[in-house]
Amino acid sequence: MTETLEFQSEARQLLQLMIHSIYSNKDTFLRELVSNASDALDKLRLEAYRDKDLEVDTDDLHILIEPDPEQRTLTIRDNGIGMTRDEVVGLIGTIAKSGTGEFLRQLRESQDAAESKDLIGQFGIGFYSSFMVADRVTLVTRRAGTAEGVRWESTGESTYTIEPVADAPQGTSVTLHLKPEDAEEHRYDYTSPAKITEIVKRYSDFITWPVRLAGKEGEPETINSRKALWARPQSEVTEDEYAEFYKHVSHDWNNPLETIRVQAEGTFEYQALLFLPAQAPLDLFMRERRRGVQLYVRRVFVMDDCAELMPEYLRFVKGVVDAADLSLNVSREILQRDRQIQLMRRRLVKKVLSTVKSMMSEKPDAYATFWRELGRAVKEGLLDDPDNREAILDICSFESTNDPEQPTTLAQYVERMPEGQQDIYFMTGESRTMIESSPHLEAFQAKGYEVLVLTDPVDEMWVDAVSGYGGKNFQSIAKGQVDLDTEEEKSAAEERGKEYAALLEWLTTVLADHVKQVRLSSRLTTSPACVVGDTHDLSPTLEKMYRAMGQELPQIKRILELNPTHPLVTGLQSAFAADADRDALAETAELIHGLALLAEGGELADPTRFIRLVTDRLQRTL
Repeated sequence: MTETLEFQSEARQLLQLMIHSIYSNKDTFLRELVSNASDALDKLRLEAYRDKDLEVDTDDLHILIEPDPEQRTLTIRDNGIGMTRDEVVGLIGTIAKSGTGEFLRQLRESQDAAESKDLIGQFGIGFYSSFMVADRVTLVTRRAGTAEGVRWESTGESTYTIEPVADAPQGTSVTLHLKPEDAEEHRYDYTSPAKITEIVKRYSDFITWPVRLAGKEGEPETINSRKALWARPQSEVTEDEYAEFYKHVSHDWNNPLETIRVQAEGTFEYQALLFLPAQAPLDLFMRERRRGVQLYVRRVFVMDDCAELMPEYLRFVKGVVDAADLSLNVSREILQRDRQIQLMRRRLVKKVLSTVKSMMSEKPDAYATFWRELGRAVKEGLLDDPDNREAILDICSFESTNDPEQPTTLAQYVERMPEGQQDIYFMTGESRTMIESSPHLEAFQAKGYEVLVLTDPVDEMWVDAVSGYGGKNFQSIAKGQVDLDTEEEKSAAEERGKEYAALLEWLTTVLADHVKQVRLSSRLTTSPACVVGDTHDLSPTLEKMYRAMGQELPQIKRILELNPTHPLVTGLQSAFAADADRDALAETAELIHGLALLAEGGELADPTRFIRLVTDRLQRTL
């Protein structure tokens, strides 16, 4: 029985974008379909190896391309794993991938073809690219080990049909009913053997399965070389070949930012061909995100998305690792315990980090792109990978007060430190604007000290876990005591401390519900007050993050620091010494504390009361 089903709305939108695509390189549809067929063959061989009872023929696994110039059709056929009806509906009728909605919004808003291409490349649209060159697509498939097949067909509009097929061969065939040739639209004759061979040679030459082209007469001809790129000498591989292989394994339509070759010999042999992307994958910070490294054993595909080979913070690294001495029947559980796998992982991580470090000096523009796109993920390693913490710090860049445009490395920061500065100063916050307008920064700017401006959410976490860099400690300018004064200034501050002692003690009592202490500040020059944390307190932003995640936290009282040279504070001291109305002074103290909270972007405990106190004071001045 034939059913007519509707595409999920996001799938329908994506299909429309493909049908009316402004992307000029439409040849890539064949790369996507051949890549899908290759994946299906990989999965069948693995399934047959693991399930000895699976009744399948694996003697001649291949991809067959059948052009029909008279009917203007092109069929890409494989005898791989195939799909069930539910898999067809799930994989083609629905886009289950996270972030699809955001992707579509960006794609609709993009203004030019290059930008659209970049966005499409980030997503990897695979099968849907068929509709760039076809006005109707027919798919026939049968899952290996099942008796009944499925036929799926659509014009790419709002619906598709699906029906059972009794005599479908194992695997999948995709038949494209081709649109007319149109040079202006960059659509060529995709039934031409010469054109098909050109596309396969350019994009899919390295696929390990034979890609055969059917002719009118005689046996189909294998048109790809089938040489594993990672096994060929580096001198024999061109940059274009690396780029096409990257696109095959990553489903990205952009060239890689950097290619990394690894050849390990000795007791445990393996080869790796890894890539750094030029753009952050759309799912980089999504819960269902995937890793990018495939595991092969002696050139036989074993596992996609091999988390054991690359840590979470390097999840954007794409490529293959081919081990010589692992079992083909290896499981994820075995990999987690395997000593050789752990050794490979350590070496691969060090190679990736050292490659990025080399980029800093040899390819500064490429490094800048890498850090802009992927730096947030890399900084997660400062928490997760203590063994490589120093190497990760070496490749980090941070915004700082030294230059509003140009980020700095820690090595550059340390090199600029003036004589006598012992610590690397930083401040975390929600934005650069908020940090730059914070009173905590005043004395540091006045005395010419550089401060790192840390605004990524992960910055709140790692600064508490990492003690220092290059023998210098990290010091938050919003926590603990700050020692910026000369000996002369310290002597004067000591005298002021005695003068203000009684007031500070009284204020600590009056504001006991809000702060743990009131003290004089050495970090303020123009503001009357600021609120700081104790050395090991959670920052306000981190506290807010924990509470948003539903974690119960005790009240964290902070410290109110007063600027003893500010007229408001000297006036408060004079009024206190003159035994002025203590209730009025208590309200003034409350206002000063509220102003300090607002100045750092904080939230008032009782905004209504604060507004009433300000209103009352303003009325008295009129």
